[in-house]
Amino acid sequence: SAHRAAVGHLHRQHYGRLYPVLLVGTDGSTTHLRYCEPKRIIMLPLDSTTLPEAERKARLRRHFPGKSRPRVEETFDGIDLDTYKRFWKK
Repeated sequence: SAHRAAVGHLHRQHYGRLYPVLLVGTDGSTTHLRYCEPKRIIMLPLDSTTLPEAERKARLRRHFPGKSRPRVEETFDGIDLDTYKRFWKK
């Protein structure tokens, strides 16, 4: 009957809408595909075991930077306060 489409529903577990997405491979190649979530770009993870040792260490340094150095606090000993008198309220 013609009323089946109005009464029934899609027999799928997931919603049928797929979104166009750009997939970027580890070698830089790109592929257009359809994905279930609305994303612009999906980047595949890089396998660090295939990289040269120097590049692998450089990537690790970028991802996990070292400890930050403590900042040196400025002191007001060398400042002449007479130059800033015009900014004080009278």
